[in-house]
Amino acid sequence: MFTRALAMLAAAVLSLSAFAAPNAAVEGRDYTRLSNAQPVTTGNKVEVLEFFWYRCPHCFQLEPGLTAWLKTLPRDAQVRRVPAVFRDDWMPGAKLYYTLEQMNLLGKLHNKVFDAYHVEEINLNDPAVLGGWIAKQGVDRKKFEAIYNSFSTQSKATQGARLAATYGINGVPAFIIDGKYTTSQSMAGSEPRLFEVLDQLIVKARAERSGKKAAR
Repeated sequence: MFTRALAMLAAAVLSLSAFAAPNAAVEGRDYTRLSNAQPVTTGNKVEVLEFFWYRCPHCFQLEPGLTAWLKTLPRDAQVRRVPAVFRDDWMPGAKLYYTLEQMNLLGKLHNKVFDAYHVEEINLNDPAVLGGWIAKQGVDRKKFEAIYNSFSTQSKATQGARLAATYGINGVPAFIIDGKYTTSQSMAGSEPRLFEVLDQLIVKARAERSGKKAAR
């Protein structure tokens, strides 16, 4: 009888713990504070930068969870994706992203690009292959290629590379919150924990913007 009571008590404790608030993010472990905060481009909204690379397997694996998390984003926060460029062979993916952005096709093709690289093993870095793939998606190939090869798209990709350097990003996926904090899945330790840390850093940044101390 006593043993059963202990078992029931333990189950109750475990059940309650499932609904407990997540552990507070720890600076130096779950995230780091940047020595030089950078300006943001989101105005009154807390900025969340995601540095990624289409060919990165970790970015590909994170994408479903990230998509689900984005649906829970508070109204005063805004995510901005930045394709990182660490080597010359990263540039095609960056140009592809910014071309889709300019054509308002990210909602339709962003995830399909990930699948093309990682599931179908299509080399979209090859301009001829990319052009054929784009046409199969029902996109005007000539219009796409004109934007893809434009000076403005090249400039955006280059600016993204500089931004990664400014923040000291040396791997992806990585996140910068409001120009002040950086975190990643490797720092947080797991995908679920990453999103907990991101949520807490958004709250922290919001409080700092209003001059209040974030609740723990």
